[in-house]
Amino acid sequence: MMAVSVLLLLELGLYASCFVCGIVAAASLTIVQGNFGGLCMLYGRVSYNQSANLIGVQASTSASLCYFVSAISVMVAVVCFSLSLYWVYAVYMEGEMRRERVWMNLMIVMSGIFLFFLLITGCMLKIGRDSLCDSIAQTVPNITRCDTVQSRKWVSPIQGDRVYTNLHKSETAVWVSFFFWLIIGVLVIVQRRQSSGAKLVPTPAGALFGEPGATATETEPFFNRPPRPQ
Repeated sequence: MMAVSVLLLLELGLYASCFVCGIVAAASLTIVQGNFGGLCMLYGRVSYNQSANLIGVQASTSASLCYFVSAISVMVAVVCFSLSLYWVYAVYMEGEMRRERVWMNLMIVMSGIFLFFLLITGCMLKIGRDSLCDSIAQTVPNITRCDTVQSRKWVSPIQGDRVYTNLHKSETAVWVSFFFWLIIGVLVIVQRRQSSGAKLVPTPAGALFGEPGATATETEPFFNRPPRPQ
């Protein structure tokens, strides 16, 4: 019977879920960037040609901004995939899952780092998408909701039929990954406290007879030792 705790299995499932979220976030943003000819439309502005009834791009941000968001999502996905493979190997090959205290501390630090970067990328996606939607609402007539711009015609070769959907999908995936990593951090902290609380300090007599939980009273001899000669 494999010694696998419920908390550790839940943590493994969260790693797999974060891997999927990272791939979805990076892929959705990359699709938008590809449909706009490599332009990063986060914080971008649009133009409108009334005579041709076409929407164009007035200004875009640096492509490195979208590359940064995609890189963070891919990095989280790769780490989660690696951790998932490692724990699956530990369960089915070694039959037991053990973690030292130093690895738990490392996971807590890693969770904090990922939460920080996911928070930044989530805010960038949220504010950048809202900025683009504000530009669309102010420039394009008869636009009440940002998602309705997907049914309008864009200047060739731009393909804006799923721009809002993909940006919203990327943002949602980042926030879901952020929430999952928050849970992972809590689970690791709980397991760390459980391992430290269950750890017993053996006495020499208890260790000799294989009783790590023996106390000094239980191992004390029935008769006092004779005093040493002066």
